[in-house]
Amino acid sequence: MVYQKSIFALVFKNKMGKNIKIYSSDTGESLYIAVAQSPVKAGFPSPAEDHTDIKLDLNKELIKNPSSTFFARVSGESMVEDGVDDGDLLVVDKSAEPTDGALAVCYLEGEFTLKRVKKEDDHLLLVPANSKFKPIRVNKGDDFMIWGIVRYLIKRM
Repeated sequence: MVYQKSIFALVFKNKMGKNIKIYSSDTGESLYIAVAQSPVKAGFPSPAEDHTDIKLDLNKELIKNPSSTFFARVSGESMVEDGVDDGDLLVVDKSAEPTDGALAVCYLEGEFTLKRVKKEDDHLLLVPANSKFKPIRVNKGDDFMIWGIVRYLIKRM
């Protein structure tokens, strides 16, 4: 574990030798950015609208449960059809209750994976969003836990 100020990173190595880093959230200070007061419309702009800037605190906007919120960087392409790409950043809430179809960071047999959770009668399925990958069946007795639910996806455009 690496500690720096009140932020830390947990580093795990998966079976293929890749490092997986999970970062804690640091809400000790507000993080304000300027935001246009008017919504950004995808249609024709109105020149008459007021564009006065207001301040937005990203910590308050993205982090509802600071002690249980973490950031994780995506590695791989099993969720590309859901718009989740390699290198994207996830805001993960460990206190959120998993629901059927939720995008979740799961721990299975010593590794972390990002999949949609589908509840079946006697098992769970971890469903990828890439036709090149098959769903993973999770049975009772497997070393498994839903580590956290993805609340936000942050990506570079």
